[in-house]
Amino acid sequence: MEITRISQTKKGRFALFSGEEFLFSLDPETFFTQRLAEGDDLAADELEQLRQKSDLRKAKDKALAFLAAREHAAGELYQKLCRDFDEHTAAAALARMDELGLLNDEAFARRAAAWLLGKNKSRSEILRWMDGRGIDRSLAGRVLEEVYAERQADAPEGFGPDGAAALRLVEKQYAAKLAAGKKENVLAALARRGFSAADARQAVARWQQEHPADEPGEL
Repeated sequence: MEITRISQTKKGRFALFSGEEFLFSLDPETFFTQRLAEGDDLAADELEQLRQKSDLRKAKDKALAFLAAREHAAGELYQKLCRDFDEHTAAAALARMDELGLLNDEAFARRAAAWLLGKNKSRSEILRWMDGRGIDRSLAGRVLEEVYAERQADAPEGFGPDGAAALRLVEKQYAAKLAAGKKENVLAALARRGFSAADARQAVARWQQEHPADEPGEL
């Protein structure tokens, strides 16, 4: 296929045309290293190799941009790359990021678990968040248990980390409702956040025990 026209795009890439048909665009490095010029006649497989090479370079650049903005889990980064590239190109770019030491799902999961627990998220919410970012479920579960074990000393006596998170939510967001006698509404809200019935009831009972003067009907 003859390359009849080459034009530079606003983004600095080089668009290749054959007749009036746009073929694809190349990044500058691929374009100049291949020494392409108008009038070159390339076989279909040669064109495909050029496209794949340029796409991979673009995918790597995009992966680096994502990682420069914030840390990503491998699965999350792969999902984002697949929005713009085929699975093979996305996987190759991901492998390169791993080779560069820019991906560490266990460290990412550990920091995420601690951050989300600090926001009083329930176990199910945290695991769902990690699943949405492509973190292996067994890894997510193991890391979360380790973080929970580390935080157990900070929980009130008789409470697990999930129950302690529910209690903090009650104190910060639902105290007024409890004071107004809306216990069932609070329990329903905690259930929607993924807390077990046992943890939710324990948190509500502790708040009521510590704030008897806030109960309806009290002087």
